[in-house]
Amino acid sequence: MEGPLAGRNPRPEGLSPLAGADLCEYRGVNRPVDIDERLVADLIAEQFPRGAHLPVRAVARQGWDNRTFRLGDELSVRLPRAEAYAAAVQKESRALEFLDGRLPVAVPSVVALGAPGRGYPFPWSIRRWLDGDTVERAARLDRVRLAVDLGAVLRTVRSLPVDAGWAAGRHSFFRGSHPSVYSDEVHAALQRLDGTLDAELCRSVWLDATSSAWEASPVWFHGDVAVGNLLVSDGRLSAMIDFGTCGVGDPACDLVMAWTYFDGDARAAFRDAVDLDAATWRRARGWALWKALVTLSDGSGPGGDDSRRVLHEVLTSPL
Repeated sequence: MEGPLAGRNPRPEGLSPLAGADLCEYRGVNRPVDIDERLVADLIAEQFPRGAHLPVRAVARQGWDNRTFRLGDELSVRLPRAEAYAAAVQKESRALEFLDGRLPVAVPSVVALGAPGRGYPFPWSIRRWLDGDTVERAARLDRVRLAVDLGAVLRTVRSLPVDAGWAAGRHSFFRGSHPSVYSDEVHAALQRLDGTLDAELCRSVWLDATSSAWEASPVWFHGDVAVGNLLVSDGRLSAMIDFGTCGVGDPACDLVMAWTYFDGDARAAFRDAVDLDAATWRRARGWALWKALVTLSDGSGPGGDDSRRVLHEVLTSPL
């Protein structure tokens, strides 16, 4: 796995680090395995018998990379659903140990790491359960307040010492790298979507996104700042979860909620609270464009029904 980033994160010359078929092959190691409550209970009984008496129940809203189960009232079990996400277990455990107590919001704490067993082929983890609702499910949120709170968290993330982190790369699915690593995917998606959107405007946004680079020293990034990975309690941001794609590099990838969730005054408040330059926001817009196009064109990820709305926001709101 890549180590801490010592230099800068310039725009790559020539081919992307993984291009075309190579990138598809790397990201394609995602055939899901079956994970149910019985399997989780068997793994707990075999490897952590002190918790065997605790009830296991799947959480209602599952993520894409992992399956999560409650273990009693105070613990959760998190299991990668495919090989592509398995390496993140060990990395995220180390990252959470470092991040605990360093952010203005809570992060999960890992209680134990599990090994493959009972036919399940990957490592997995037991964590303390964090109370709160995801932003995705919370009702009547003050989005401006949330934008300010999230901006403050991301400023703190960027301020952390980088020697404990990992240089952006394969382990982060190239979050934190230059967005041009996904140029082939963007252009392929535009070909598949030909005639259904303004392809020239998309190409213009992508060109703007890939025409600058993070010229400062590399900084920590979360890698998947999304409504399902932020918890709120009493109307305030209380926790950040799912650091599996975290690393050290360009923080532009952490800003996509400006288009996926915020609008109007909340979007402006988020921009001001984050406190980054215009070039970084252009790259962030590119990250949001890439995800919307790929999801819309292949339907392989969650949230496909929302992709056209996000794409509209990306194309009409340059920030």
